[in-house]
Amino acid sequence: MPVLFAAQYGYVGPATLGALRSEWGVEVAAAPGQEVDPGLLQLKRVAPGNALSEDGMTLKKDMPSLRRLQTGRRNEEYHYRRGISSRIVYDDQFGDLQTGMPDPDAKPYPGVPMSSRREEHNTDEVAKQEAQNVAPEEPQEGVTVEAASASFVRALAGALHLHAGASASKAFHTEHILSRHLQLHQLFNFNHPTRDLSRLCLRENFEPPVARLVSETGRHSRSPVFVVGVYSGDEKLGEGAGSSLNEARVRAAAAALRSWYLYSPTVSEVMVPSDMELAEVKARRSFKPQMVDVGEIIS
Repeated sequence: MPVLFAAQYGYVGPATLGALRSEWGVEVAAAPGQEVDPGLLQLKRVAPGNALSEDGMTLKKDMPSLRRLQTGRRNEEYHYRRGISSRIVYDDQFGDLQTGMPDPDAKPYPGVPMSSRREEHNTDEVAKQEAQNVAPEEPQEGVTVEAASASFVRALAGALHLHAGASASKAFHTEHILSRHLQLHQLFNFNHPTRDLSRLCLRENFEPPVARLVSETGRHSRSPVFVVGVYSGDEKLGEGAGSSLNEARVRAAAAALRSWYLYSPTVSEVMVPSDMELAEVKARRSFKPQMVDVGEIIS
């Protein structure tokens, strides 16, 4: 799950969407006001400041996770250990604390008219009541350029889906998001790959992994190279090279774990729920949920 969170952040995170905004040539308004030239990203800059957290030792500006959102959830308490289960259930799509959550008692925007039953009130009385209930606009908090850029790209994708349809939004996502290459194998960082591989083989009812020396060179020199393979029965799971037998064994176990996770199913096997909106696809095949993974090896 941490790798999945990191991959989502790498594809559609605020930093990536901010880079997209810059690549598209959308400039940020230097001094936004009532009148701004079209084609500029207008935003209210965040106010400078760096307040201390509750312990008086950490700066909130440097640690965004210390923000209190007042939602009553345990993972927002100070010094709460946020595990994988907490990040999946409570946090956002990137596994971070949700920010910018609206007040449930607040109106969608200041001064918005509330609906009422036509049988109980006539039009004139409703208009008078709405005029009395108009609240003065409250000053909005500033945002960073990165957050405003991410909001702009997401709003553009939503506008395409609303006005041009699902096919246009899918094409936009494929051409601008999925076309960017992400080194997924570099996101894996195994602390104990040999232990994880043993637990994986035990869970999948494979034979216990065995490391075997494949080749070597320069054993008695100052720069030896050993190539070790990890086998489960007669199947070779992974291979790694190192300057010592132990280093090569650990790298081979890590390579075996990467090959287990970084599988590539065929295009015909990959289905997303939005594919069933097309009539020709729905008539030809039924929806089959895409399996991501059966769960964590070490919980």
